[in-house]
This record gives sequence, structure tokens and C-alpha cells, in this order.
Amino acid sequence: MRTVKHESKKPGPGAIKTGKLFLDTLDGHVGERVPFWFMRQAGRYLPEYRELRQKKGGFLAMAMDPDTACEITMQPIRRFGMDAAIIFSDILVVPQALGQKLEFVENEGPRLEPLRSGADIAKLNFRDFEKNLAPVSEALRKTAAQLKAENFGQTALIGFAGAPWTVAAYMIEGGGSRDFLHAKKMAYSDPESFSALIDLLVESTTAYLSKQIQAGAEAVQIFDSWAGLLDDDLFQRWVIKPTREIVTHLRAAHPYVPIIGFPRGAGANYIAYAHDTNVTAIGLDSHVPARWAAKTLQPTLPVQGNLDPVALMAGGDALSLSAERIITNLSHGLFVFNLGHGIHKDTPVEHVAALCDLLKNWRLG
Repeated sequence: MRTVKHESKKPGPGAIKTGKLFLDTLDGHVGERVPFWFMRQAGRYLPEYRELRQKKGGFLAMAMDPDTACEITMQPIRRFGMDAAIIFSDILVVPQALGQKLEFVENEGPRLEPLRSGADIAKLNFRDFEKNLAPVSEALRKTAAQLKAENFGQTALIGFAGAPWTVAAYMIEGGGSRDFLHAKKMAYSDPESFSALIDLLVESTTAYLSKQIQAGAEAVQIFDSWAGLLDDDLFQRWVIKPTREIVTHLRAAHPYVPIIGFPRGAGANYIAYAHDTNVTAIGLDSHVPARWAAKTLQPTLPVQGNLDPVALMAGGDALSLSAERIITNLSHGLFVFNLGHGIHKDTPVEHVAALCDLLKNWRLG
């Protein structure tokens, strides 16, 4: 295992190695192979997940049951042996914990009571925030113990949260959307109210991620799934600035815990995000050219990504050639293999197994 020097100024233990390939890579060490995990690696494509869901009920009930969330988190690790497990939860538990009504509708997705004014935002509060999110911390504690109990000692545990802009977009819109018109309109026309919501989310997200780390998360990822909807000015104000604030606070409290930022769809703004947020590593969506990322981003910080989930669905030569191209272009620096978005529910399990075998057997020269 060699150490790669790069321009990042993020603090870390340097020469200290954890024995966990994922964590060591984020800290600057290149091993014999590329570490990997997949967004949505625990979920509906797995038959054992579908079987458990029939017994346990809806998505939110499972996510907020520590025993069930632990079991779901462990399912892909037992089957495929990824280098990291990400806790089974959802980015929208934060608005729910702040008092916004949330439900998940079958075949539709999340539905929230929309926030359309400063008065609506003012109703949110921290009163029961920590209590409401205690099940997530308990799930992390249980999963950390379970990884050890089942001899997955080299598997890292990841916590996560949504970035303020993306979570705010859902909160204002009342659910998913192609363009989040209501959220963008408030950002333009009522920046004072929108800023109050973002500030609340910075504070709450920081507290939430800190609790996850205290409960056993060894790295955290900040999902900004809708970062690509904003122009340059709004991207600086509502994506980069809030993320930098969260990273600064977390770094002060937990200086050696890696923080991965994932500004999906950011395009050319990936450069500013990588330089200005101070994240430890950056997740790439499937539209980011691997060669460009290797030249432009990877000298500064580790990169993660970015296989098209549809290539994983397709399998066969399309999958192997796409994966090999990404590895070839990015494995010369600090790199964690992942998808450019989450695993699709209709992905055949055998395709995931084939990709895992490819990654485990690929040796770096």
C-alpha cells in the first residue's frame, strides 16, 4: 500500500492506517485494489429486503426501527462484501424530526406538507429533534457491533444526510419534482425566508451527522442530489456556503472523520465545490467524464464514482467495459468505486455480484 501526496489540506492521521481499505484510501493510501460500495446498495433489488419489507411494513417504519435498519444495512455486506456499509435511512428524516409531516407513498415516493412561506418555516423547531432521530443513532450502534460480530472487521460504516439545498427543495415543494419550481422561486423571490430555512438545516444537519459519528459512523456523506438545478450564483450561495459551514463544524468536532460531498449534476461547478467546501472527497455523478475528473479534481482530493446505474442494470459487456474504463482512468490516484447514482430497483442481483467480483479481482499495478 502506497501513500499518494495531493494538494488537499484536510486534516487526517496521515501515515496511520486503519486496515479498512475504504478509510485508508480517503486518507491518502492506495492499496492493491480499488475500494468500493454502492449508493442504495441496501434496498428493493435484493430479495431478502423485499421479504423483510412484507413483514415489517412501510419504508419509514423500517428506517426508524433500529433492528430492522441494521439488518437491511447488513444484507448487501453479507451477500457481496462491499468495503463500506451505509446505514439504511433517508435524507428526509431531518425535516420530519423538525416537525414537518412526512410519509412515503407506495410507487410515488416521499410526500411532505409543503412549506410555502416564512410563517410555515417558522413553525419548525428543534424541540424533539434529537429524540426523533435517536433510532438512527441506535441503528448505527447496532450495525457497528454487528459488523464486528459477523467478522466484517474491514468494512467501514458510513452515515449520511441530505445537503441543506436538496432537503430544503423537498420541504418547500412537498415531495419530489423535476425542477423544484416552488423551491427555486422562494430562493429568488424571498431569500430572507429561504435563508432562514437553510440556516436551520445547516444547524440541524451538523448536529445529526455529529450524532451519527458518535454512534459509530466512520465516514459521512452529504447528498446534494439536486445541486445541478442551480445557476452559478445560487450554487455558491445555497450549495457551497452551507456545505462548507457543515464541514467546518464537523471538522472541529471530529477532525479525522472523512466527509464525502456528492453534488449531483453540478457540472463545471464540481471544481468550485471541490475547492471551496473543504470536503475530504467528492462523489461524481455519471455525467462527469472520468478523464476530466482525473485531471481536474483528483489531484486535489479523492474522488468517488461514477458508473451509470443503467449499465449495472444492463450487465454483460456493457457493465464490464464501463467499469473497466472508469477504473483505468481513475485508479492512478485516490479513488473509491461507486455508482453515479443509486442502484435501480429492477437491477438483477447477479449483475451486482458480477461487478463486485470484477472489482475484488482487479489488481492495481
